[in-house]
Amino acid sequence: MKFSTKAIHAGQGADPTTGATIVPIYQTSTYTQDAVGVHKGFDYSRTANPTRRALETQLAALENARFGCAFSSGVAATAAVVGVLSSGDHVIVSNDLYGGTYRLFSNVFGRYGLQFTYIDMTDLEGVRKAIRPSTKMVWIETPTNPMMSLVDICAVAAMAPDVIVAVDSTFATPYFQQPLELGADVVVHSTTKYIGGHSDVVGGAAITDNKDLYEAIKFQQNSAGGVPGPIDAWLTMRGAKTLALRMREHARNAQAVAEYLAAHPEIERVYYPGLPTHPQHELAKRQMSGFGGMLSLTLKGDDARALAFPNHLKYFSLAESLGGVESLICHPARMTHGSIPKEERERRGVTDRLLRLSVGIEDLDDLIGDLRTALEATQRETAPA
Repeated sequence: MKFSTKAIHAGQGADPTTGATIVPIYQTSTYTQDAVGVHKGFDYSRTANPTRRALETQLAALENARFGCAFSSGVAATAAVVGVLSSGDHVIVSNDLYGGTYRLFSNVFGRYGLQFTYIDMTDLEGVRKAIRPSTKMVWIETPTNPMMSLVDICAVAAMAPDVIVAVDSTFATPYFQQPLELGADVVVHSTTKYIGGHSDVVGGAAITDNKDLYEAIKFQQNSAGGVPGPIDAWLTMRGAKTLALRMREHARNAQAVAEYLAAHPEIERVYYPGLPTHPQHELAKRQMSGFGGMLSLTLKGDDARALAFPNHLKYFSLAESLGGVESLICHPARMTHGSIPKEERERRGVTDRLLRLSVGIEDLDDLIGDLRTALEATQRETAPA
């Protein structure tokens, strides 16, 4: 099966009891057993649920993998993957990453004796030098959030063959990037974003083709219990069915928006891997089959202009999250990355002048017109008297 067929059919055969074409929502916490230890593969819904299992099968298929674990959020999926490590283990981490991941690593797992080194993973020699005898995992985010940098998955995996290589591929989605085929051991997604795709459900997933690693993650899933309910699993599975269609439109709109902004005299810089000016544009062409729907930008002017800019938008809603069919804008320094200390944020380029766009699938002319209006309005507001 090819991608779109997998999205619609993998794990989603007709219900064996009723013949229902669509996987039912098994809204149950427990299952009646025929005798002690004799059941139909399900005993308690934290451990397994038929709706969740269908989602896990679907998502694993989209990554060309055998095993998937669904979680109640992307952070829960991240916690389960890192939870396979032990106190004293060392993790190398992309220094540009989602603020919630930084908070989890530094403020939660750091208290339990795990050690984290944050480095610029676009510098492969820096990655090599950071590997220690105690290094057990490399945590890659690519494209990164919010600076849209890319990490060469193949190269990192080759230099760390005995280390778990985990890739947060949320921005790229399985449609545009296949980290396992590039040498990664496990892929993590916030399914809240593009996979769910409609900003109506929170979830996460960890996907691998390594049976031992799957068993370890599955143990974390069951023991810590960060699982999605059946309605959330069903909504995510429904969203994933149209992932290919949506991602093509997200990428088409984002490319055009990035090109418009890059040519605008009021824009200082646009961060989008689909632009030839992006420093890893050639890597993006090799590693991804499309450039996605996310971009960041810095406006000319001061911090006040960046803070005022969202107030003049009609179709880009000022909101956390990303990846829904609707367009969103956020101010990373004060929203998604506010948990990272200011000095650390600014070292990574996350200044108060940076804005992040999640470009939706609305009509392109409306989106560009919306941005044009906001640019003109903030230019007038900041013009010398």
